[in-house]
Amino acid sequence: MIPAMPPTAAASHQSSHAVLRFGRFAAMGTVAALILIAGVWASWGTAQHVMLTKGRESGTVDVTRCGPDMCSGAFTPLSEGAQPRPRVELAKSVAVEKGRTYTVVLKPGSDDAVRSGPAGIVYAWIPLGGALLLASVVVAGGLLRTRVAWVMALSGVALLTAAFVVV
Repeated sequence: MIPAMPPTAAASHQSSHAVLRFGRFAAMGTVAALILIAGVWASWGTAQHVMLTKGRESGTVDVTRCGPDMCSGAFTPLSEGAQPRPRVELAKSVAVEKGRTYTVVLKPGSDDAVRSGPAGIVYAWIPLGGALLLASVVVAGGLLRTRVAWVMALSGVALLTAAFVVV
């Protein structure tokens, strides 16, 4: 406390710092939580089909044609109750090539296929890996929680590296 400062001014100064710290913690915590929720939300759209396969049509796709965004080919069923189809669509990525065969799960009520197996699971969670990396920066810089941030960042890097290796 500055000698010329009355005691009430020092108390209000400390309480304003506490309010600002709490505000920063609340704002950065909300931003980090929203980033992680967005990553899970973006991943779950595909991951639900890959991870919860009971009752879904599964099989293989022989990719015969690739456009700028989608590849297509004939679907050969592997699961009970699945019907062969002359053409299903598979999202084109760096891991999908013309002339190769992939194990897939069909989205219910459509001809859209999603890669299955370990490669499909890891590929589906790539948005969460990016969200973990981004949120780790917010947690380290805004919340000053460096250990938690390192765990988040290393988890994101591990997920993205696994996707690169498996896919």
